[in-house]
Amino acid sequence: MDVWRDARHTRSLPAGGPQPPADAGRPSPPNRFGLVRSKLSSVRARRLVPLAILAPIVLAGCQVPDFGAYKGSTSQGHDAYKLWQGFFIAGIVVGGVVLALILWAVFRYGRRRDGVPRQTQYRHGIEIFYTVVPLVIVAGLFVFTVITENEVDAIPKSQVTIDVTAFQWGWQFYYPSTGKVVVGETLQAPQMVLPVNEAVTINLESADVIHGFYVPEFNFSRYAQPGVLNRFNFNVLHTGVYRGQCTQLCGLYHSLMIFSVKAVSPGNFDTWVHQTSGRLPTIGQLKAQIHANGPGA
Repeated sequence: MDVWRDARHTRSLPAGGPQPPADAGRPSPPNRFGLVRSKLSSVRARRLVPLAILAPIVLAGCQVPDFGAYKGSTSQGHDAYKLWQGFFIAGIVVGGVVLALILWAVFRYGRRRDGVPRQTQYRHGIEIFYTVVPLVIVAGLFVFTVITENEVDAIPKSQVTIDVTAFQWGWQFYYPSTGKVVVGETLQAPQMVLPVNEAVTINLESADVIHGFYVPEFNFSRYAQPGVLNRFNFNVLHTGVYRGQCTQLCGLYHSLMIFSVKAVSPGNFDTWVHQTSGRLPTIGQLKAQIHANGPGA
């Protein structure tokens, strides 16, 4: 029985040894599953490109088309807002083009198995393009910046002038043409009143240390420095009350050095001028009160 089992399981080898299979010389058929998977990956990659471009804007929480900035309640602030929009849009376009080129290179050549892609050089047209275009972009942004700065810093003739004096830790608003004074420190939050749709000249200085005059909704900030007079102009477009604050660390009660700007119609401004008293404490008296009794004394 053992001999019969061994003979049954023994195969005779052909002459000349084992032979290769009949289809050994034929090329192997393509892997259909691999081709399908590659096509699907390519489609997914194309769909991810717009998402990758829009993701930074969405994740940053930007408010299109404001891009997180105030529209500007003054003509000067609105000019600054338009410049901000232009810069942001230019940044999105440039960043989107660069990101698209990076993704194109990654998905175009990242899956290849044949080594380094063919290298080329001295493409004069491309070299001139990526040299000239950035220069044109920078020059354009520079020109628009200069134009906007000239509009913001322009000081036309005005019928209302306000002398603003910052001190530790409050503000004084003096109207030279009428002799009216508004002054307050820390928790008193003095209010500067001015007419809308009229040019108003501001003379800003400091009585002691460097302070910062900042009104967020005006898109405007200037230093108040001792011995230096900063002059600028406001043309408020809408009535309302606008928050202001000191933006330069100026001492113990810096965080309480707040004020507000109230824009009213020209008629209401004249009424306010007649109703406002000119007899108020001086800056020296207010500073002495603060040092003696603390803020809000």
